[in-house]
Amino acid sequence: MSEKMNVDALFLGPKSENQVFFKEMMAYAIDEHMHWRSDFHPEDAPLVSPVAQHQPDFRDTLYRTEGILNSLSARLKTKSVPWFSPRYLGHMNADTLMVSNLAYVMTMMYNPNNCAHEASPVTTELEIEAGQDLCKMFGYDVNKAWGHITSGGTVANYEGVWVARNVKTMPLAIAEHEGAKDLVAGMTEHQLLNMNTTKVLDLTDELKKRGIFEEVRALSARGVGVKPGTLGKFLVPRSKHYSWMKAMDVLGIGQEHIIPLDVDANYRTDVEKMREITFKLMEEGTPILGMVSVVGTTEEGSVDAVHEVMKLRKECEEKYGASFYVHIDAAYGGYVRAMFLDEDNNFMDYDALVARYREENIIPEGVTWPKRDVYDAFEAMAEADSITVDPHKVGYIQYAAGAVAMKDKRIVDLISYHAAYVFEESDDDQNGEQNVVLGSSIMEGSKAGATAAAVWAAHRLVPLNISGYGHVIGRGIVTADWFANKLATAEPLVVQGRRFEVRPLMHPDFHMVNFTFKEIGNDSLADHNRLNQRIYELCSYASGRTYTKDFLTSSTSLSVDEYGQIPSTYAKSRGFSDQEWEAEGSVYILRSAVMTHFLRDEIRFNNYWNNLQEVFTDILTEIVDEENKQSKVHSAA
Repeated sequence: MSEKMNVDALFLGPKSENQVFFKEMMAYAIDEHMHWRSDFHPEDAPLVSPVAQHQPDFRDTLYRTEGILNSLSARLKTKSVPWFSPRYLGHMNADTLMVSNLAYVMTMMYNPNNCAHEASPVTTELEIEAGQDLCKMFGYDVNKAWGHITSGGTVANYEGVWVARNVKTMPLAIAEHEGAKDLVAGMTEHQLLNMNTTKVLDLTDELKKRGIFEEVRALSARGVGVKPGTLGKFLVPRSKHYSWMKAMDVLGIGQEHIIPLDVDANYRTDVEKMREITFKLMEEGTPILGMVSVVGTTEEGSVDAVHEVMKLRKECEEKYGASFYVHIDAAYGGYVRAMFLDEDNNFMDYDALVARYREENIIPEGVTWPKRDVYDAFEAMAEADSITVDPHKVGYIQYAAGAVAMKDKRIVDLISYHAAYVFEESDDDQNGEQNVVLGSSIMEGSKAGATAAAVWAAHRLVPLNISGYGHVIGRGIVTADWFANKLATAEPLVVQGRRFEVRPLMHPDFHMVNFTFKEIGNDSLADHNRLNQRIYELCSYASGRTYTKDFLTSSTSLSVDEYGQIPSTYAKSRGFSDQEWEAEGSVYILRSAVMTHFLRDEIRFNNYWNNLQEVFTDILTEIVDEENKQSKVHSAA
């Protein structure tokens, strides 16, 4: 049997093209579960008799069940967002993998709860395996790393801060304990608060040997809380997801300890300003609790220079003897690292990678991807302490499926509530493999084992390398490149004598394409923002007319409050003056994650683009008509 993968065979399709196979497998999943029930102790008599099944109240209950499901289906079909359609270019959603949908349905009927192994003996193992898959994709040593499924990137980010906080306070706890203080004898508080993560974990190994790990751990932030002003600062890019603010609140660190890192014109962390802030803190003696690097910003899809962050940390360790925790928020872009790996999980040389892309038509001639600094960033991810990634984004797996991967699994002992050592040999594990007690070792409690099955199944069918996810993700990247280039070179659209020009915010690092329309000759930024906001309203669920519009997208506003003065660069490129920028202080952007797999054909894409221009013209015509109508009303008044 051929192992060559056909991307079109992975999805149900915009028109349910693969419905025959999908229905067959869905029926198989249900049949298998019913056989399982029937065959479990076949000597047991049925407990629902045919007589009972023919009673009026029994039949009535079934009819009411059917009616409720009919009502639910009607509501879902009327108002749900059609993520599966190429007409939807908005949030980070697209069609989902059939294998994940089927695995989820198959597993949910068994109702496993991955909080405890005894409630989910199969899916707990699947979750551990899926976590190992992700650790391997990020370049971690799977024998030393640890990963698991979360409800989403928000919880994964919480866990990143959680472990960073507990690691940071552990040396202080060691210095307080009579039976451990000799391990850090002669070290100042400043040195204790700036210790390298690996060194801290090495110390915990010694505490375990001495049998005092729990006692010392109780003296850390886990036991005594966060002492004001002790942990230092948490450096997060201005492009951050709001979950970071929530994390500082929930974990008792305080939002005032966040230092925002400015971004550059490509909405990546500004490397020079990052270095300047970091060295200033080092000179002042202010500890750095952690630094976040974003791989796939929520609003622009930008990829921070992770390699520069790792270089900076090494410099700080060598020059100041001070280190800090590094977490990568790759909720959006994490799965893209699969595009850089060969079938043996090796991170490919840049030239060999590009050659492979061309050879297999993953990234064709004329599309420059990855940019060299993006390549370097993905390579350096293997050096980070922990990474957030969302299978329910670019893993093309249904909600809710986030994940977190940690480079050193010993770190879990600092947050576990299982006892001291959560990585234990299970009684029935003949190979001596170590398992983790999930519920007591993560932030969440009860969690669907079906999600773990969905992620696990996806990874088995679509390998986390260039020959698997490389082909799937590559389709969106190519389409986004074509889309951005069309926007950058499009002729103005003419509506009732008025001319409107569309241009992208920048060329994407990944497949998020941001753009705006501007009426030529109108240099009011306020008018520009109102125009694009109205376009969004007519091209989104906000219109309440999802099925009457031919194009659906999302939007955002790049403001001074969030981004500083960087958005003014784009505003000026569109012809708006400094005075206009100072008066408005934000630019309203249309935002499209081009994740669809079905436009990766130049003829098909060009037809799509031609149709899209007609859609844009229709929308602009509707807006112009609205303005004319309002003008007449005002004139009459």
